[in-house]
Amino acid sequence: MKTTSVEEVKARLDAGEQLHLLDVREPHENADFNIGGTLLPLGKVMTMQVDDIEDWKDKEVIVYCRSGNRSGQASLILESMGFQNVANLTGGMMAWQEKYSL
Repeated sequence: MKTTSVEEVKARLDAGEQLHLLDVREPHENADFNIGGTLLPLGKVMTMQVDDIEDWKDKEVIVYCRSGNRSGQASLILESMGFQNVANLTGGMMAWQEKYSL
């Protein structure tokens, strides 16, 4: 499993790059703060309910959660399902907010 940093993802977003961001947190966490990713809670990934992102299998997918633990699990599951290019966002939204929130 590859990892990526909040700095790298923020720089790519700021440059206007279209990224496939996958938020595996719960809906209330996503409502509190998100960076524009597609919400697919870890429970759905674990039960292989990934129809919403099925067309991402051959694209880079950056997975994030609150701290990086759930997204790490989700990344491994996605890889086992045939997703070719999955990266876990190290530190998750906690690291993002620590670095970029006012």
